[in-house]
Amino acid sequence: MAIKKVAVIGATGMLGQPVTKQFLRAGFEVSVLARNVKKAQKIFGPGVRIIKGDLEDISSIKELINGQDALYLSLSVEQNSRKTDFQPERDGLENLLEAARSFPPMRIGYLSSLVQFYQGLNGFDWWVFQIKQEAIAKIKSSGHPYSIFYPSTFMENFDKGAYVQGNAILLAGRSVHPMFFISGDDYGRQVANAFQQDKGNREYVIQGPEAYTADQAAKIYAENYTSARLSTLKMPLGLLYFLGNFSKKLNYGARIIDALNNYPEKFEAGGTWEELGRPETTLADYIRKVNNEQ
Repeated sequence: MAIKKVAVIGATGMLGQPVTKQFLRAGFEVSVLARNVKKAQKIFGPGVRIIKGDLEDISSIKELINGQDALYLSLSVEQNSRKTDFQPERDGLENLLEAARSFPPMRIGYLSSLVQFYQGLNGFDWWVFQIKQEAIAKIKSSGHPYSIFYPSTFMENFDKGAYVQGNAILLAGRSVHPMFFISGDDYGRQVANAFQQDKGNREYVIQGPEAYTADQAAKIYAENYTSARLSTLKMPLGLLYFLGNFSKKLNYGARIIDALNNYPEKFEAGGTWEELGRPETTLADYIRKVNNEQ
């Protein structure tokens, strides 16, 4: 049966918004779970069914997924959180799968990451990546059909994430391997196409059309950004790790940058492009869009 109704958890986040908007453009009936209903209404307008709640509330999860054909998860680990805190990709997923037992199987789409495959390489071990890998295993063994997406670095990390702070682009350490930067809009279109096709269990590597190291990408961003003159500031990774002893957020930043700098990313998205469409947005295209929106 074709998928018509899609429920989204994490819709109002940086990466949830472009996917949810692409679901709407593709003609799906969309429901979202949101703590802040007014925020969700402002972002998506009247065409979205909004259920107030979160992943700690099983009753709100059941209300969200009742009658839905598919579910898309855009979850993440809060940078200031601890392993023992409630984690959406671990504890929230457990609640979700428990709630889903009351309903017929539905396709589950899950936003993972490509860099989480760095876990175990070069002695790298991080509980955040462990949670992500355990989430993948839980979804695969849940009995629900699944689509798991492994994106490279998102372009949104510049203006909506951690790279650009004020008039500076902040980097740390040495970026060894180029990353195939992908825009949220291109990713959203691929996700919507995957749900439209509704094929068997699928795992997709998501990569954009160009590959840059963090230093190269920062240079391109600074050269094309018109709202301010940006300078690039680089910190030794060891110093960031040291500062991370006093700040959970900085510790998170040190570890994710360490993984991004050293993960040996290769182009693996050929099959994804053939099945879900080729992403067209270059980094320069994305920056021009940012300029126009400011």
